Amino acid sequence: MTSAQLSHAEALLIAEPKSDLLPRSSGGMDTLLSQLDALILKPELAPLLSLVKGARNGIVYGSKVRFPHALVMIFLFRSGTIREKTKLVLKATRQHARNLSTFAIIYKASMILLRNINPGGAGKEGRYDSFFAGLLGGYAVFGRQPGSISQQIVIYVFARVMLSLAKLAIQPNMHPLSSLITPEARTKITGNAWPVFASMTWAFVMYIFRWYPETLASSLRSSMVYIYADSDHWDSLRTLFIHNK
Repeated sequence: MTSAQLSHAEALLIAEPKSDLLPRSSGGMDTLLSQLDALILKPELAPLLSLVKGARNGIVYGSKVRFPHALVMIFLFRSGTIREKTKLVLKATRQHARNLSTFAIIYKASMILLRNINPGGAGKEGRYDSFFAGLLGGYAVFGRQPGSISQQIVIYVFARVMLSLAKLAIQPNMHPLSSLITPEARTKITGNAWPVFASMTWAFVMYIFRWYPETLASSLRSSMVYIYADSDHWDSLRTLFIHNK
């Protein structure tokens, strides 16, 4: 082939549309993604996919909450090698994420089931469906295996529940005695509830720590020993200001 023929062939090659020289998979992938988007938006699949996303969000949230907490607490206060501490961090993170994910699946599946068997009409949520779904999920996930992670989650939730119930207790038309609470009394209760709650909480925890420390959670007890008991002992400037012991 002469140089002129080579130049002509190169010119034809360059003149060809560039899209013919590139893989055609991009358009096919876009089509597939569009079909999947249309599929997951079908109303009949919404209940099932809500379980999937609930599980996903439980895993993500549990990991985001537990990982930094476990990382700090274990590396600062646990003994062992870096490898051992890393395993403990990952184990705690996995347990927290699994608990929240499993609870989300059980709760949402129970809600779907209760809606479908509702005597008042299929697909209609009952007044106490969330209570019974939470009861089942709480027992299955947190009640049957009361490990340290489960206890921490339950105690955290319990404190928030008590605060919410205290607020609901003084709301109008919430219970048979609501009519006895006047607007003035409700205002006074709201203004003084937190100081009373905070004071009584610390009063009880210090009394229990002083006389029944074995009943407190080990993490709380150890921190209170460090602050309130160990501070009564020193034998030099070093153990007074620099090191605890």
